[in-house]
Amino acid sequence: MTIEMKKKTLDPATTLITIVIPVYNEVETIRETLQAVLATPYRKEVVVIDDGSTDGTMELLKTFSWPDLVVLFHEKNKGKGRALQTGFEAAQGDIVLIQDADLEYDPGEYSILLQPIFDGKADVVYGSRFAGHGAHRVLYFWHYVGNRFLTLLSNLFTNLNLTDMETCYKVFRREVLAGISIREKRFGVEPELTAKLSRVRGVRIYEVPISYYGRTYEEGKKIGWRDGVSALRCILRYNLLGD
Repeated sequence: MTIEMKKKTLDPATTLITIVIPVYNEVETIRETLQAVLATPYRKEVVVIDDGSTDGTMELLKTFSWPDLVVLFHEKNKGKGRALQTGFEAAQGDIVLIQDADLEYDPGEYSILLQPIFDGKADVVYGSRFAGHGAHRVLYFWHYVGNRFLTLLSNLFTNLNLTDMETCYKVFRREVLAGISIREKRFGVEPELTAKLSRVRGVRIYEVPISYYGRTYEEGKKIGWRDGVSALRCILRYNLLGD
């Protein structure tokens, strides 16, 4: 796949941004997350995909009728990868941004993520938790080690020099996503996307520093060691075997 290098700038006041939010059992945080996202000063559509929530999130989302908000529902839990694919297919914006629903990432930092694309310098932007910016909650050492190992292994295959392949905050010009089909159902979508983006001829990938307000498992964190093993499998599969 090849994309045309577009170096022209984009006007933040008129460019439509699609913010894709996969949600699963986040009844405690989804309202605050959406309020923060909708308060950002951009022309936008917010596409929420409820992935078969069972804790009341689905029912709460059905009560929201806010402007710029589109809510889609999976009848059963299919995983983050499937939810993102649903969101990407629905996206109408010139730029597509992924936002988690758990308040670990701050929508107030959209300006940092979007600026390289607005300036016509980037086609894809990753928000790095490890590049040295803002507040970072101190949590699990082995999560940190695992993230850095998986990023290093991914970089060895993709020949990219990312510091945080597993980050939620990924931003794309919509045409970059047009030729990418997601196969992974769960968190393996992160190395899958990175592998496939690295093969897009002409793509310009940037990385910017972001804050990170991580959660504990008691507070609702979902990713576990099995997802780390799956990420390792996905790095090997999508870099060695392709699609």
